[in-house]
Parts: sequence; C-alpha cells; structure tokens
Amino acid sequence: MGSPTKKEPPQKKVRFVMLSNHLQLSRRRFLTSTAGGIGYLALAEMLRQDDLLAKEAINPLTPRAGHFLPKAKNCICIYLEGGPSQMDLFDPKSKLNELAGQKLPESLTKNVRFAFIQKEGAVVLGCPRKFKQYGQCGMDFSDFLPHLGTCADEICMVRSMHTDAFNHHPGQLLMNTGSTMFGRPSMGAWINYGLGSESKDLPGYVVLNSGRGTSGGTSNWSSGFLPTTYAGVLFRNQGEPVLNLNNPAGLTSQMQGKTIEALRDLNGIRQEQSGDPEIDSRISAYELAFRMQSAAPELLDVSGESKKTLEEYGLERPEPAGGGIGRGAGKGVFHSFATNCLLARRLIERGVRFVNIFHASWDHHSNLEPELRFNCQMADQPIAALLKDLKRRGLLDSTMVLWLSEFGRTPLGENRAGTATVTGRDHHPFAFTLWLAGGGVKGGQIIGKTDEIGWNIVEDPIHVNDLHATILHLFGLEHTKLTYRFQGRDFRLTDVAGKVVPKMLA
Repeated sequence: MGSPTKKEPPQKKVRFVMLSNHLQLSRRRFLTSTAGGIGYLALAEMLRQDDLLAKEAINPLTPRAGHFLPKAKNCICIYLEGGPSQMDLFDPKSKLNELAGQKLPESLTKNVRFAFIQKEGAVVLGCPRKFKQYGQCGMDFSDFLPHLGTCADEICMVRSMHTDAFNHHPGQLLMNTGSTMFGRPSMGAWINYGLGSESKDLPGYVVLNSGRGTSGGTSNWSSGFLPTTYAGVLFRNQGEPVLNLNNPAGLTSQMQGKTIEALRDLNGIRQEQSGDPEIDSRISAYELAFRMQSAAPELLDVSGESKKTLEEYGLERPEPAGGGIGRGAGKGVFHSFATNCLLARRLIERGVRFVNIFHASWDHHSNLEPELRFNCQMADQPIAALLKDLKRRGLLDSTMVLWLSEFGRTPLGENRAGTATVTGRDHHPFAFTLWLAGGGVKGGQIIGKTDEIGWNIVEDPIHVNDLHATILHLFGLEHTKLTYRFQGRDFRLTDVAGKVVPKMLA
C-alpha cells in the first residue's frame, strides 16, 4: 500500500472552494452581468468616500429621482397612538353639549360595531373644551392646544378622515403601512425605497419613541417584504443612541474597519452566488453602523443649540408631580418627547429622509379630561416649536410634518360594562381629524366637514389610502408606479386604492 495522501487543511480547502465557485461564471452570466457591471464600477468609484468604502457595492440608499419633481424632500411623522379625541381638540361640536345625556337615533348606531360601548345604554357625552380661532385662516383649536394654534396658517387640517379599522393594531397597520395585514412595508420604508436618502452617516429612516410604546410595535416601522435596509431604525434620545452600536472594550476603529472590510468581501462573494438582496442590505448595515459610531453621538449632543431653542422646545419644562397621570404619562416623558421633536429637526438637517416620532397612548376610554390635558401639555409646545424652527431655518418648505393616529373618538360616552361612571370615548373610525404642514402642503385651510355631532362625514371624505397617495405625490412619487414584486404580484403602499387629494396641494 502506498503512503496515504496528505489532506489539505480544512480552512484552506473551504477558502479554495469559495474562490473556485466565485471564479466559475457561466458565459451567459458573464455576458449579462458585464454590461451593467462596468457602469456600476464607474458609479461606485464616483461614490467612494473613504478607504473603507473603496470596494463597496452601490449603496441601496443612494439618492435617486422620483417620477416627477417633488415638493417634499423629508418627512417628520408624529404618530400619537390611541386616537386623540377630535371633538375635544380640532372639530368643535356645540351640539354635543345640547344633546349630552341623550341617546342617538337607532339609525346611526344600528349596524355599528363598537370596541366597548354597550349600545342599549349609550348616551352622548358633552365636551367642556373652549375653542378659539387662530391665524388669518381662522382655524379652530381647543384650549388644550394654544401653542399649536399659533401655527394655524402653516397647517392643513383634515376633518374628514375615515378608516377601515376600529381596533388599534389593525388601525395602526393601515395608517402606517396602507394595509391591516402584517408584513407590509411602512410608509417611511416605501419612501426610502423610492428615493433613497441624502444622509451619509445615519439611516434613511429613524424612529424615536416616548411613552409606554405603541401596541403595534415594530410592525409600524417595518420594511415588510422590502429589503431590511429600508426599515426604520429605533434610536434612543439619551445614552447609547442605538443599542450595541459602540465597540466592545479592546476593539479599535482600525480593527473594526478591517473586520468590516473582510465581511464585505465574503458577503459580496455570497451575494454573487445567490443574488439575495438581503446580503446587500447586510453589507450596507455593517458599513452604516461603522459610520454611525461617530455620527449618532454627535446627533444627540444638543449642547450647541441655543438656550432660546431649548426653551422653545421645552426640554427643561417642569414635569408634573410623579410623572403625571394616565396612559401617556411617565417620569421624564415631557423631556423625552420635547427632545425627540428637537432631534427630528437635527436628523432632517443631516439628510435623514423619514423620521417617526411615536408616543403612546391617547386611547382615552376613561379619564378623558385629565389625561388628554396631560398629553397636550406634553406635546403642544414641542410640536409648535418644531414647526416654527423648521420655518425659521428654511426647512419647512421641503419638510412635511404629519400629525397622525389610527382613528378618532365617539360622540357617545363609553359605558363599558362594569364601569360606574362615563368619563371617556370609544374608538371611532367613521370620521376623525389629522393635519399636515410643509413639504408642498397647502396650509391655512380646513378640508372636509362632519355632521353636527361628528358622527359622519358630510363633505370631502378622505380615506387613509388617499392620504398616502397624496403624501407620495408630494415626494414626486406616483403611487400606482411605486411598486415591489413579491410572491407573484406587484404591491404598493396604497394597495389597490387611493387617489391624490388636490385640495391638499399648494
């Protein structure tokens, strides 16, 4: 017997197989890949920023043109989970006080499904709020929102929104993703997919949270079936901006740079073999995280902001004793929400395409008066300061600001079984109010009208899909053409519906 053949070391064999597979391209694959490949190489060279990125594949967030010239470049979406009471904030209904304690006609409630109201004993709940008209447009705001009222001429208030969902999670999914089904991309993900981002060192889509957290959670800012590059990245407004972003002890930036470079090369080989777009997302995520290590801490350092700016946003306002009361309360929530509004402006200045500010909760089935007062005291000043700050810096014309939630509240008081008193309102999907400002939106106007108690829409009904179509239009995106093929069909944010609302456009 001859001497046994010497075996190749396992590590070297694996490396040889990977290299061999990488080099063995078929003629057809070579021809189909070369035509575009030369152009990609040229573009990658133009986009090169530093040594780490010298061999980088094209960034999936590279800015790109939409379908036509946009009015908006960036978006700050303020999402107040739970359903703020429109008749206590934006849509005054004096008839509610006249009818307080009375039942509504059966024709209004006969086929209506409520979350908690017991139809048999439900009666109208009056509204103690005082309303005042603000601005040259004479827009109504309740006494809970005096700061926001001073921005009336920048705001397009829509009193005729309606939705298909009457419970929170489906409603949040519909407002944020255009569908009540799980697994769909959020609005911020769609806009980043369509346009990319001008931010070099931060994600294209950033999420800021305060309060107890939305019931929908990450499904509200998911990329769904889009590559994960387009998903929202949750930032914290103190401490480490993104968990595990900092290097562990003993790992230098140079060492990490070499590690990322090696990972990029290995992932690149695997991507060429499989064609999986998620590998490109993974490569991009590693390199973005490397750049974020210096950019993110600088973002959170507001020491360079003027004292006047910090006071306008209300970062150091006195907190209610014990952190306040109710669903939206908590120790430090005043500071947290105000900080998020300021950070949103700083993120926009740094090129981030879409910023979500979430706060929970405005779901006032009971204790409506004190809890809504608390939430408005928390949110009114910082949001108004954000609008004024953007305008002062010349950013409001290109930055869209949204006040959204999943639905509104009922004119009926909620007489939930087992409760002795009626102090709140139930979910109301048939007619509610939200507003938009900046980014090509025509401010200083009210769109839509509800009946004398705010039950039904009587003028200019606008569905959630219509709102999304209009937002995309202002970003230069035709909503029927912004599609992604998944499981054999083309999906879009507006699903199979939606129409642009001309009245919203400046």
